[in-house]
Amino acid sequence: MLHYSIDGAGLGKLLNTRQIKRMVASYVGENKEFARQYLSGELEVELVPQGTLAEKIRAGGAGIPAFYTHTGIGTLVETGGIPIKYAKDGDVEIFSEPHCTGVFNGKRYVMEQSISGDFALVKAWKADELGNLVFRASANNFNAPMATAGKVTIVEAEEIVPVGELKPGQIHIPGIHVHRIIKSEKNEKKIEKLTVRQDQASETSLPAAMQKRIRIIKRAAREFKDGMYANLGIGMPMLASNYIDPNITVYLQSENGVLGLGPFPTRSEVDPDLINAGKETVTVLQGGSFFSSDVSFGMIRGSRIDMSVLGGMEVSQTGDLANWIVPGKMVKGMGGAVDLVSASGTRVVVTMDHCSKDGSPKILKRCTLPLTGVECVNRIITDMCVFDVVPGKGLLLRELASGCSVDQVRATTGCEFTVASDVAETY
Repeated sequence: MLHYSIDGAGLGKLLNTRQIKRMVASYVGENKEFARQYLSGELEVELVPQGTLAEKIRAGGAGIPAFYTHTGIGTLVETGGIPIKYAKDGDVEIFSEPHCTGVFNGKRYVMEQSISGDFALVKAWKADELGNLVFRASANNFNAPMATAGKVTIVEAEEIVPVGELKPGQIHIPGIHVHRIIKSEKNEKKIEKLTVRQDQASETSLPAAMQKRIRIIKRAAREFKDGMYANLGIGMPMLASNYIDPNITVYLQSENGVLGLGPFPTRSEVDPDLINAGKETVTVLQGGSFFSSDVSFGMIRGSRIDMSVLGGMEVSQTGDLANWIVPGKMVKGMGGAVDLVSASGTRVVVTMDHCSKDGSPKILKRCTLPLTGVECVNRIITDMCVFDVVPGKGLLLRELASGCSVDQVRATTGCEFTVASDVAETY
């Protein structure tokens, strides 16, 4: 795997010299040049849900030409229409194609074709002279499936050790998949988002916008239950972990291959091989574990995650969610969100501002932006209120934020809703 989300590093170097024609990716990250080239039509980008991408690579390495997944049903992933290449005038020259679908046990799935390459470029912590590989901490991520999916796999290893030094149970990828090993000349590891633990500032001294976010975050933290396995999205949802009741235990999972996320590190604890899906430095609690991205999304698709907390750009009255792209203007990629909301049995909680910066409602009769998932949201938590999505009926106003009235919520919500008989200010 190469860093395409850091300007001037990894694939960033090839972007700067215009040596990449098309990227298949799930998340653009913060690379401004990547986004600029895509939106200006200089670069073709095939955006794929992150779990689907991991499985496409794993399947390619296993000789499986295609597979079915529920991820993306009812969205542009299924129907086609995701912009792959823009023209210089801003129009779209190439859209993604519709997917074949199938029905299994009464449920619809899309068919995805696998990916394999002429070359796979992989970074390992240790390799022995037979090509057996060990990855360190969250650096396993896409490296493990990628190592199996190339006709020629080239490994850059921080350390090459004699045969026998790596114990059989330590090895993540057996040498049968590896063709060449190169020892790293230098092991500088760039950290995209250095995030460290800080003393909690007085909330009253924070800017009004941050106080509003904390109101949402604190309410979201009340959704956690003892023993729950939960996944927290990038941004505001991740901050909810700071307010988990200390009397309960919650196991936080990160899509890049971590179970048992702990708090942000102190400066002395920072480890560039230990990051979450948002590229932030993290720690891991006792009993935590690391694994590859394909295993991680197997947990998600297999409904092992009890609850997922995500951000939102728009939510409809029936629980449709849009949170990954504003066509022609903003593109981050869908990351793992499409996978997370497609898992049956996983409770989906959306945290978001009630209105956009211009005052327009973000909770609507129908979403106007491309969907992340269809009828997937169970609860919406905003700076004004809490809505439940009741299947077949629409939105039910459950709670009010301090100082907010039902009339104010009606005036700032773009659809009809019913009001619970016991609605009250609770946060």
